[in-house]
Amino acid sequence: MKPIGPLMIEHRLIERMVALLGGVLETMKKKMEVNTDLINAGVDFFRTYADRTHHGKEEEIFFRDLSMKELSAEARKMMERLIQEHIWARQAVMKLAAANTRYVRGDRDALKDATYELEKIVTFYPIHIEKEDKEFFLPVMRYFSKQEQQAMLDEFWKFDQSMIHEKYRTMVEEEEKARQP
Repeated sequence: MKPIGPLMIEHRLIERMVALLGGVLETMKKKMEVNTDLINAGVDFFRTYADRTHHGKEEEIFFRDLSMKELSAEARKMMERLIQEHIWARQAVMKLAAANTRYVRGDRDALKDATYELEKIVTFYPIHIEKEDKEFFLPVMRYFSKQEQQAMLDEFWKFDQSMIHEKYRTMVEEEEKARQP
């Protein structure tokens, strides 16, 4: 398997969550209310799975290794654009989480912001994924030897193994900080 295999498999799960949230978005527009539980689940999914786990492997391993290669100007520009898109997605998810929190606290004006941010996310991810899957991943694999590809796959597996520990260690640390005088 090539290193892009696990990344593309992860894309399929992200697409499924985007489809779920697309349904929530339509309901929000019709009923003028927020499904706060599913939005919270979606925010957690995007923060932990899509961003930290998936984008983490892309940025901290795949793009890191790729940036050490003599890339074509086009490949380097695409990689930089993809990294900027990851940053943009993080910000959109952060804004969605904030709007959802405001809505839960009774701010009905937050419905507009939550709808706007969710629409951005639901529109963005399919385009972003298609760009990576069809325009970027396969062409840049030529920069890596079979040994480098295998080493990257091995590093992906180690990265994934640490994710649940990182998530819950961070959760405990944040709760401890919140309770300090």
